[in-house]
Amino acid sequence: MADIRIEGVSKTYPGGKTPAVDNISLTIRDGEFMVLLGPSGCGKTTLLRMVAGLEYPDAGHISIGDRDVTDLPPRKRGIAMVFQSYAVFPHLTVFQNIAFGLRMQKRPSTEIRGRVEHAAGLLQLEPYLERYPAQLSGGQRQRVAVARAIVMEPAVLLMDEPLSNLDALLRLQFRAELKKLVGEVKTTTVYVTHDQVEALSLGDRIAVMRTGQILQVAGPMQVYDDPATEFVGSFIGNPPMNFLRAASDGASRVMIGSQSLAAPADIPRGEVLVGIRAENIQTSLAPPHAGGLQAQTVVLEPLGSHNLVTATVEGQVVKIVTRTDFVVDPGTPIWLEPEPDKLRWLRAADGKSLDGIID
Repeated sequence: MADIRIEGVSKTYPGGKTPAVDNISLTIRDGEFMVLLGPSGCGKTTLLRMVAGLEYPDAGHISIGDRDVTDLPPRKRGIAMVFQSYAVFPHLTVFQNIAFGLRMQKRPSTEIRGRVEHAAGLLQLEPYLERYPAQLSGGQRQRVAVARAIVMEPAVLLMDEPLSNLDALLRLQFRAELKKLVGEVKTTTVYVTHDQVEALSLGDRIAVMRTGQILQVAGPMQVYDDPATEFVGSFIGNPPMNFLRAASDGASRVMIGSQSLAAPADIPRGEVLVGIRAENIQTSLAPPHAGGLQAQTVVLEPLGSHNLVTATVEGQVVKIVTRTDFVVDPGTPIWLEPEPDKLRWLRAADGKSLDGIID
């Protein structure tokens, strides 16, 4: 078993005024691909480094399997790590780079060759085993770094933004290769990124972090469809989730400026936020038969497979994904009809979801 249990972990760096990691508890299941997602400075890399043993927590405990590893050095934790920089040895061949850790453990040469060739096969590196890193592309060098990690057959694989140094096309290609690889080796994996596309496409679950805390832990589609906070909804998605400020009188409608929108019957009174994804809004030039919000077009952006319309509703900006044949000029009045079952309701005061309070 290689589940990871993080219990009440905190870390404040010397001279820091606020904790880099603030009382975090998280369980990562055996064989799970967990993504730590958040903006720069949110504490995700610090948390990963504490799991690795490269940083020690000020409080709390970390367990891998049935062992408390809080005070153990990295070499005794059964982990392997892939860094943002390739960190391959330029004077060693690809074979020697992948075999480095095994040779440090003084494994038999036949075992080393067999395991290196297996890892190279998984990452499509067999033709390059005798080459040096300078003879490889960036994507190939990153594959060498991953192969060097998995060849150790670690209980836990830790990855710190391993794709961020690759260009967009290589990132797309390598992301698919990495997902296939991790599915084959079935190693418990913790992956740090600030890229929400990577998080959604790779993770079994995503832990969204901000200012040293975890705001939501859930599967990719739950995080996307049902964000626990306004920050989660605005951080994940391109474009991010729209949030309109509205006023509720506790009845079955809310007011957005002078316009009204159907709402759950038990929505609390006061200011609320209405969240809706850009692709969940129907757009037309004529008023719908029932409901809908009138908006003013600000700009239309053709994006190939769809158009992205920016509009305002009572002075509040809304992004809408439309068909390519929906073409409007700036200033044109349009009607927006949000899909009722896709509306998300949050408290305006703290941006937290009202799920559990309303049906």
